[in-house]
Amino acid sequence: MSSTAPPPTWVVDMNTPLAKRPGKTSSFRNPPGFSTTKSSGKLVGIPTSINWYKDEIEDLVEQQQEHARPTADRKPIETDTLKLKKAWEVALGPSKSIPMNAIMMYMSGNSLQIFSIMMVFMLFKGPIQGLLATNAQFVKFETESNKAKLWGCKAVYVLMQFVLLGLGVWKVNAMGLLPTTRSDWLAWESERIPLERAYFAFG
Repeated sequence: MSSTAPPPTWVVDMNTPLAKRPGKTSSFRNPPGFSTTKSSGKLVGIPTSINWYKDEIEDLVEQQQEHARPTADRKPIETDTLKLKKAWEVALGPSKSIPMNAIMMYMSGNSLQIFSIMMVFMLFKGPIQGLLATNAQFVKFETESNKAKLWGCKAVYVLMQFVLLGLGVWKVNAMGLLPTTRSDWLAWESERIPLERAYFAFG
């Protein structure tokens, strides 16, 4: 008759669950940042740093929901102020290119060559297109309450475009293409009629 050997001790220990001891508390202290107390709205038995991250995430979600509200829910005064600020940024936009264009005009020289002619052409083309599209630049910022204030933005925008045009006129004059001297109008000059003539006399 054969007898089966009992299983090893480690097999019995793994298959047998540990018995719970009622009323017995652990003698080990909780690590720093770990809380087992119950609190409303907080995670129990999880490090308190995670609870702090949870509060931060909730605040961020509330801020995103606040920014995601439709424009109609926002105050009209706040919307008009923001639109007026953007309109001033558009109005002062051409002034940022004035120093760069001035340096480029100076560095290109006054001789007639392809590079200087193309630079002058682009300098005239940009402001003219900007002047023709003045109303189109500010129509998206215009409301019933800030319509009067936008006139100042449009005036500054037009002034900046005229400054760029003046820079182009200065460059053309420096290249000698403007008829600003008397020699440029010799074709329309009439011959002077002398009042008397002097002749050489022999004798």
